[in-house]
Amino acid sequence: MSFWAYILRCADDSFYTGHTDNLETRIGAHHLGIGCAHTRKRRPVTLVWCQEFPSRMESLESERRIKGWSRAKKQALIDGDWDRLSLLARNRQCPSTSSGRTEVVRSSPTVRAEPDSLAPKDQRS
Repeated sequence: MSFWAYILRCADDSFYTGHTDNLETRIGAHHLGIGCAHTRKRRPVTLVWCQEFPSRMESLESERRIKGWSRAKKQALIDGDWDRLSLLARNRQCPSTSSGRTEVVRSSPTVRAEPDSLAPKDQRS
């Protein structure tokens, strides 16, 4: 049995990402407005990308990964622009410092001596 991850372009130019075990039937359901509120309101839809997987879990993982991508990254996948896709993936992992997206550096908590009043009586100064 085959499983699919897919991307649709909706009438309002938004993307919808999904997965299915029957691509033709699922796309037909999207066209009829069955099962998905996002595409129901944005018909007609056009299949712009799909990939076959040997298991449902792999197609679901692909769907979830793609849903987390930016529009630009999805467009690079649709276009088959592997160089741009790689660049966009790299930019996410190592953000530019000029973009304001820098990593938060967490310092270790400051260790302070306890006040004398909290120290055991035999250890007070």
